[in-house]
Amino acid sequence: MPIKLPETLPAYDILSQEGVMVMAEGRAARQDIRPLRIGLLNLMPHKIRTETQFARLIGSTPLQIDLSLIRMSDHQSRHTAPEHMETFYRTFAEVADSGDRFDGLIITAAPIEHLPNEEVT
Repeated sequence: MPIKLPETLPAYDILSQEGVMVMAEGRAARQDIRPLRIGLLNLMPHKIRTETQFARLIGSTPLQIDLSLIRMSDHQSRHTAPEHMETFYRTFAEVADSGDRFDGLIITAAPIEHLPNEEVT
């Protein structure tokens, strides 16, 4: 079954070219099926690469998946354009205000770095 993604999300074209079944909102709305709703809290620095990897894995299941991208409200990504974050991601507060519910939530790990002159405690 396909994974529902915004047509303008970079992962949509990448996965389509790889043969992963993806569909846009309009096509998903016409189907008489309840998708499995998954939230992805993407804490990795390279958001597009990470969202594509998870969409690839999730899209290979036999279920229809509705993937929602979530971000932390107080963090500014240094490796992903602000326009991408504003277009495709919602904050937890926005999700809560909308009343959306998920069947599952994936939280990616965040790499932790320290400066060479810092003591690690």
